[in-house]
Amino acid sequence: MARITASVYTSHVPAIGAAIDHGKTHEPYWQPVFAGYEFSKQWLREHMPDVVFLVYNDHATAFSLELIPTFAIGTAAHFPIADEGWGPRPVPEVIGHPELASHIAQSVIQDDFDLTIVNKMAVDHGLTVPLSLMCGQPAAWPFKVIPFAVNVVQYPVPSGRRCFALGQAIRRAVESFDEDLDVQIWGTGGMSHQLQGPRAGLINREWDNRFLDRLIDDPAGLAEVPHVEYVREAGSEGIELVMWLIARGAMADVAGGPRPRVAHRFYHVPASNTAVGHLILENAT
Repeated sequence: MARITASVYTSHVPAIGAAIDHGKTHEPYWQPVFAGYEFSKQWLREHMPDVVFLVYNDHATAFSLELIPTFAIGTAAHFPIADEGWGPRPVPEVIGHPELASHIAQSVIQDDFDLTIVNKMAVDHGLTVPLSLMCGQPAAWPFKVIPFAVNVVQYPVPSGRRCFALGQAIRRAVESFDEDLDVQIWGTGGMSHQLQGPRAGLINREWDNRFLDRLIDDPAGLAEVPHVEYVREAGSEGIELVMWLIARGAMADVAGGPRPRVAHRFYHVPASNTAVGHLILENAT
C-alpha cells in the first residue's frame, strides 16, 4: 500500500523565489536563509518520494474573491506555473498524480470532509517556492505533486482543529491506496508576519519557536489554538500556519504510532518581511 514516510514544513515567501530565480542566493542578506536548506536538499536526495502532497495557499491566482474554496485538491495530470504579475517563475511545470489525488478525494469526502475537486489549476509561489527550496533548480521536479490549496486569505478560514483532523483523514486515504508509493506531505506558509496596517512588519520569534516546539511534541494541543491567537501573536498572515497542522495530522504518531524523528529544524529572521521556519519529521520505519 501507499504510505506517508515524512512531513516537511516550510515558509513560502515570494521573495525567496525571486532570489533563487535572479541568482541572489549567495548575497549576504539571503545566504543565511538558503544555508538552512542545504541539509534538506541532501536529505531529500536520500529520501526521494514518489509523490508529494503539498499543502499551500493560493494567492489570488487560481482562485479569487469570486470563488473561495476552503479546501481544494488538484487532480490534474499537470499544473502550469502561474503569472502573479511579475511573470511566471522559470521553474518546471508541476506533474500531478491524478490516480492518487482522485483516490484521496474519494476517501476524504466519504470521511465527511468537503473538498473542491480542481481539474485545471495554475500554481503560484505558495507551491513552487517550497519545491525550489527543497529541490534546487532541476530541469524537472523529481517527483509528482498533488497540490492542496487551503483558504487562509479570506475569512472565515478553517480552524486548526479542522486542519489537524483533515490530515488524519488524508493519512487514512493514502494508506488505503492499492499501490506501493512513498508519499511525503508538506505543509507550507507562515511563519509570523503581517503585510499591512499599523502592525506591518510584525515578527514574533518567541511565538514561532514555541509553535515549532508544540508542532513536534504536542500537535493535538496546538490544534486547539484559536484564530485570534494566531492573528494577535503571529500577525494577520500568521494564520497560514494552520496549514502545517494538516501535514502534522498525517503523521503516524497521531494514530498511535511511534513518535516521529526530527531530521532537521531551522528558523531565521527575516526573509523579506517574514520569519522563515522549516522542519522535517520522519515516520519510523
